[in-house]
Amino acid sequence: MSHTATATNAAAAFARELPYYEPVGNECALFEQAYRQRLPMLLKGPTGCGKTRFVSYMAAKLGRPLFTVSCHDDLTAADLTGRYLLQGGETRWVDGPLTRAVREGGICYLDEVVEARKDVTVVLHPLTDDRRLLPLERTGELLEAPDDFMLVVSYNPGYQHILKSLKPSTRQRFVAMSFDFPPPRVECDIVARESGLSHERCAALVNLAGRLRELKGQDLEEGVSTRLLVYCATLINAGMPILEATRATLVEPLSDDLDVQEGLLESIRATFG
Repeated sequence: MSHTATATNAAAAFARELPYYEPVGNECALFEQAYRQRLPMLLKGPTGCGKTRFVSYMAAKLGRPLFTVSCHDDLTAADLTGRYLLQGGETRWVDGPLTRAVREGGICYLDEVVEARKDVTVVLHPLTDDRRLLPLERTGELLEAPDDFMLVVSYNPGYQHILKSLKPSTRQRFVAMSFDFPPPRVECDIVARESGLSHERCAALVNLAGRLRELKGQDLEEGVSTRLLVYCATLINAGMPILEATRATLVEPLSDDLDVQEGLLESIRATFG
């Protein structure tokens, strides 16, 4: 089967199964326009606010295969583009996820891109301007991205510092949008839909999350994510006592400081008794 046929079949499979996503503004229209106009996109927002789910949803909605890379300190340009590997006694070139996305016309999503090594940014630059090129020095290829290729990157500005940030010259290569936690009504719908817990009980969790998020920058580095709320509601819906579920999802993941944990538990007891 050809690369084209494989990509077409993959796109059809994605289109049949749209991940659940609840829009809160014009983010879907902006993403789709960026895709149609062949523009790269930068998503900014706190951990667990729905950036990855949003990209998965849009890839499925647009019918494009999605190649997701979780960036880390050891991620190199070769991890994205590919390398020669020994297979069956022969040395063969194996495409990385970025190269595959370019060849097949997919969406390549680099999550927390600032965590990657600096040479990754250099590889991305030719893909983020009107050239839309991916040079593969080891194979001597110069790949031109097709119209249905899109590059999407994300990061959490709350963790930015001078050693891990996107240079202004890099940020200005992207169409950008900021994400935050959904409004309470929408977040309640999301948590209920994902966990199966009743809206009434989810509303209490969302209200609690709002109070805990006010502690960000004081006792907490990061607020309660929507993801953690879904975990908590899932455990409660499965029959776990509320205080045990909230300790496991809304206390322990947020802090190792015993005094801070006790403060969080006081807020939880005040909400649920």
